[in-house]
Amino acid sequence: MVVMAPTGGCEAVWHSHSHTLWVEAPSELAAAAFHFHADGSPTQGPGRGRGGAEEEPWAAAALPILHPRSHLALVTSSQKQQPRLRPACPGSSLEPEEHSMEPPAVPEEEMPLTVAPGPAGCQLFGYVGIEAVLDQMKIKTMKTGFEFNIMVVGQSGLGKSTMVNTLFKSKVSRKASQPGQEERIPKTVQLQSITHVIQEKGVKMKLTVTDTPGFGDQINNENCWEPIIKYINEQYERYLHEEILITRKRKIPDTRIHACVYFIPPTGHWLRPLDLEFMQRLSKIVNVVPVIAKADTLTLEERAEFKQRIQEDLKTHAISMYPQEDFDQDPDDRALNDRIRQEKIPFAVVGADQEHQVNGKRVLGRKTKWGIIEVENPAHCEFPLLRDLLIRSHLQDLKDVTHNVHYESYRVQRLNESNQPVLSPLDGPPSKGEGGSNL
Repeated sequence: MVVMAPTGGCEAVWHSHSHTLWVEAPSELAAAAFHFHADGSPTQGPGRGRGGAEEEPWAAAALPILHPRSHLALVTSSQKQQPRLRPACPGSSLEPEEHSMEPPAVPEEEMPLTVAPGPAGCQLFGYVGIEAVLDQMKIKTMKTGFEFNIMVVGQSGLGKSTMVNTLFKSKVSRKASQPGQEERIPKTVQLQSITHVIQEKGVKMKLTVTDTPGFGDQINNENCWEPIIKYINEQYERYLHEEILITRKRKIPDTRIHACVYFIPPTGHWLRPLDLEFMQRLSKIVNVVPVIAKADTLTLEERAEFKQRIQEDLKTHAISMYPQEDFDQDPDDRALNDRIRQEKIPFAVVGADQEHQVNGKRVLGRKTKWGIIEVENPAHCEFPLLRDLLIRSHLQDLKDVTHNVHYESYRVQRLNESNQPVLSPLDGPPSKGEGGSNL
């Protein structure tokens, strides 16, 4: 049975073909039109009234279902309870209220919300094995090994070869590899490299030590740094050539200089113009680590004063030593590197490759008339700090800065140069339509 309530000013139009009912409110009542199916469910999408306005979102829910040829609200026999009718439209004399047998809907604000946890709040239900990645990387590194290239620069007689042997506790320097040969000071700077494979607890490292005999040993040391700069750039060029090949090697041989240890003579005064010029030029293309050679020739007071003067010179001439302040990203690394920059650089070191008996222990040191200077004793010199920086704490960072900063700068410069047109003297200047912008 179907009954309808009076429309109270509303107009209802029944479409027999689609079995739908259009109810249109007067223009003064928002001029909205509502579209219904015969079974009582509203159609999807807004209807349009006489004014062509979109249907208000609350209008369809406020009006009951109307049927043609009737003036009472709709009642079906499938409902077990008599509904209380709601007004068919505004202005109706009846105030029916409709009841439904369906359970009441839960308000939207009371419905439980399930929010997917973000990456930071994700918790595992059990062991997954992600930490095993570190073991995989360790096993792979132990099998393949890694490369480390170090350059030592300084005048003859400052103990460069001895320092390298002390650093790696093996005969890896150029002099140790060529015993019995008379050492002659060359007339020009000659770079000599020697490579060793050293192994410790299953970890293999291909170590290349590059020496610079003849640096600063001449009366006229003008441009004595140019062969060193040329050698460093040649290693960058060699790596770049291998990298841009279409078919390149699975592992590109890395001969780039990762660290350049510069030996400062223990004069106790200020840095020489040669020292300033070299470090200012080399610090832009390689990681430079300054050290005070043969620091045992200075007293503790002289050493502290000399280090302070060197730091002032470096700051005055805007020379950035490793670790560079601009490349510190992690707060913990920044705090550690700040302490190294402010308190440790330059490192006052002593080298020795001979062991002596001290309190029943064999230690590396230099024997003098007044005692033994222990190389690995922080109270005697700062060699342990230098070793920690180069090997134990910053070795990988030295390689990362070399690849991501110094080599990247060289690569960008070379690629920009290769993209620029090269004109022959016979070609003449380019025309307006051939190249370049005519400003």
